[in-house]
Amino acid sequence: MSAQDEVRVASAQFYAALNRMLTGQQGSMDAIWSHGASATTMHPIGGREVGWDNIRPVWDQVASIASGGQVALADQLLSVDGDMAYEVGVERGHGTLAGEQVAIDQRVTNVYRREDGAWKIVHHHTDLSPAMMELLARLQAKG
Repeated sequence: MSAQDEVRVASAQFYAALNRMLTGQQGSMDAIWSHGASATTMHPIGGREVGWDNIRPVWDQVASIASGGQVALADQLLSVDGDMAYEVGVERGHGTLAGEQVAIDQRVTNVYRREDGAWKIVHHHTDLSPAMMELLARLQAKG
């Protein structure tokens, strides 16, 4: 299998994990993410997390309020160079967060690195989602 095909498989694994997270499954990201201190993410709700120990709780927090949803990557552009790869595209779908339906339609960049023979995601960055940020603000105001 070519490196490009291996990264496509890793991308499919990431989006499968993201879909499990959108149905409330905490820990869904554990297998596909790098667990290193250099991993980073910038979510549609804002903020930036650095290091797996800071990234995982955010995924789990979203999973704790997610009860149904799905997302798919459209318009994928993938590039592989040695042990690093990136993909850009558009995530489209929907999620039910804290009982409210939220549309997902955002540009995304994912970076992968080969670690111990397996491709792991080391960076995930999406556009900000005004709908998700508004929902989060309302939830924080209640709590």
